[in-house]
Amino acid sequence: MKSFEKHIISKEASVRTALIKLDQLAADAILFVTEDNFKLIGSLTDGDLRRGFIRGLGFDDSLLDFIQKNPISIRKNEYSSSLFDTYRNKNFKIIPIVNEEKIIEDILNFRTRSTILPLEAVLMAGGEGKRLWPLTQHTPKPLLKVGDKPIIEHNIDRLIKVGIKKIHLSINYLGDQLVDYFKDGQEKGIEIEYAREKKPLGTIGSIHLCNDFEYEDVLVMNSDLLTNIDFADFYNTYKASEADMAVAATSYNVDIPYAVLETDDTQKVKSLKEKPRYTYYSNAGIYIISKKLLAMIPEDSYFDITDLMDKVIEMDNKLITYPINGYWLDIGKHDDFKKAQEDIKHLKL
Repeated sequence: MKSFEKHIISKEASVRTALIKLDQLAADAILFVTEDNFKLIGSLTDGDLRRGFIRGLGFDDSLLDFIQKNPISIRKNEYSSSLFDTYRNKNFKIIPIVNEEKIIEDILNFRTRSTILPLEAVLMAGGEGKRLWPLTQHTPKPLLKVGDKPIIEHNIDRLIKVGIKKIHLSINYLGDQLVDYFKDGQEKGIEIEYAREKKPLGTIGSIHLCNDFEYEDVLVMNSDLLTNIDFADFYNTYKASEADMAVAATSYNVDIPYAVLETDDTQKVKSLKEKPRYTYYSNAGIYIISKKLLAMIPEDSYFDITDLMDKVIEMDNKLITYPINGYWLDIGKHDDFKKAQEDIKHLKL
């Protein structure tokens, strides 16, 4: 059963059945009344039933006599962040996502998901993590726990919050443990597929092992990151810039303890800066890539994401950076892992 089906009730159901389902939904108590194949025809809340009883309706009357007809819905793939913000500001809490035939395909619950990004995600989870031995000798690094759950699960749960429903895990080293842990993703209400490397393919080469992607853009990220990056803002910035690829970047400051002389080609001093600070941006291991660029990646060959970035620049496609203003930590060494255990106590992920 799909996770949203708990909100679905057939128009043929009894009033008593509707009451039971609403009671089970507790704080999320709204039902969407459907014809065959989940075609939306109305909505139903406790208040609708109560008002029906006041009008003299009873348990033996048709559910259709109680419902709100033509409820608010959102057309699949025609939504935007501004549209979601509008409904959220109007205090809508749960809205069905429908196709052109008004068949319900998903339900947006603002309590658990802030938006729905039209993306699939690929998490790179195949590395051996040798710098973390012996911790990774019998456990893949993505499954090492930070706080109460594995590193990779923090990332998956944050992707779920922005409405990403399909995630591909690229696995190699001890990959069966990841399959055993997440299975097909149904327990989290999403779909998880696995791209199994038979040999190391670099940081992006395994993407051809994934099945065809539904959307125009793909989010790719390392699975061993701990971050509270704003995925929605990252995506919106990428689309607004009309880029072909975006790379999230983390800042790195260099403080010079001396005065710095800036000169021209003749060594004439043009300016003097006292103990300046220089800020550089480094690759944070999180990317959004236009699906059309995937043809640049050779199949069954070792290929790093930096190789793709070089090609994008060479072909004069548009590559942008997105600065991460929040928290970011690459858990590569024992000191990083120790820091993550402390930081997670104070992070809201």
